[in-house]
Amino acid sequence: MKAKRYESVWDAIEATPQAAASMRARSALMIEISEHIQRSGWTQREAAKMLGVTQPRISDLVRGRIELFSLDMLVDMAAAVGLKPRISFKRAA
Repeated sequence: MKAKRYESVWDAIEATPQAAASMRARSALMIEISEHIQRSGWTQREAAKMLGVTQPRISDLVRGRIELFSLDMLVDMAAAVGLKPRISFKRAA
């Protein structure tokens, strides 16, 4: 049996291409925001203040609790710290 190859882990584990696309975008945003917080040297409390959320919310973010964040929320959080998310498109094979 030939092994099936996936472009991303989300394509392998999500039930639909739409869900996989959402998870790819959410995970990319979460990683970038978390790395920005780390590069800035902020505590979780400082990051929470900058993002207008609570410290436990930042804890969820840096721990990768992706199911707790919508795409809209992550875009707003990225913009709040000066990041400028961009969307690019690639045609499906």
